[in-house]
Amino acid sequence: MLKGKIALVAGATRGGGRGIAAELGAAGATVYVTGRTTRSQQSDYKRPETIEETAELVSALGGEGIAVQVDHLQSQEVKALVERIRTEQGRLDILVNDIWGGENLFEWNKPVWDHDLDNGLKLLRLAIDTHLITAHHALPLMIENSGGLLVEVTDGTAEYNAEHYRLSPFYDLAKVAANRMAWAHAKDLAPHGATAISITPGWMRSEMMLEHFQVTEETWQEATKLQPHFVISESPRFVGRAVAAVAADPQKARWNGQSLSSGNIAQAYGFTDLDGSRPDCWRYMREVMETDKPADAAGYR
Repeated sequence: MLKGKIALVAGATRGGGRGIAAELGAAGATVYVTGRTTRSQQSDYKRPETIEETAELVSALGGEGIAVQVDHLQSQEVKALVERIRTEQGRLDILVNDIWGGENLFEWNKPVWDHDLDNGLKLLRLAIDTHLITAHHALPLMIENSGGLLVEVTDGTAEYNAEHYRLSPFYDLAKVAANRMAWAHAKDLAPHGATAISITPGWMRSEMMLEHFQVTEETWQEATKLQPHFVISESPRFVGRAVAAVAADPQKARWNGQSLSSGNIAQAYGFTDLDGSRPDCWRYMREVMETDKPADAAGYR
């Protein structure tokens, strides 16, 4: 579906970014995958996953993966990345802003006066500044050809986040901001024939989440013994398939400015997760978790 398309997945070392890069590759795209951790240099995040692993997965699935070490807080590094893409490819069709890295910085259930201020402000820089820096440098290349797609990855739809406090003032602001950024970019991109959306996965089985429950992707259902509602969880490839489906849609402009989830995009395009199911996490959260019903994914995947 995406043969000949050039994508940049910013923040593709692990989790949803890796899942998105993988599925863009499976659809035939050339995918530049960025992050700070390589096989020779680990970031302060201190995780074992590397951008080289992601690039190799992209290539193994049928695309071309190109790993580039980039700190997206550093404007000159991002500028150099985009110049390299221009030199090597001459175009950019898909930009995915998935930069994050804030899991170790926020503190649940603490008001702003109790939360570590330096950590909170760093979290906002990672979640907001990085996305704006990357958009600033990459979107001029993308709009040189019509049909481009910008994807802002977040946690929670705009509707859900507007009605729910995300248990930390810093985390709350970070995740609301990505939805609003997509809405704002959509206004600027529409005259150039490009589309911007925000997207949220559901309860994603990232490397960190699997590690937390001490399970693997193959044995994830064992985690439901500790957390029954984990039954609604999804693989990182599910949100990847959502991004690939929108990117390949000639009518993608119908989504411009919208806040979407992997679950509702799956219903619109008919794809499934790796196990053949179609989890609809955000509807499950409203109708099952928030009403204190017993965990049961029947009718939700």
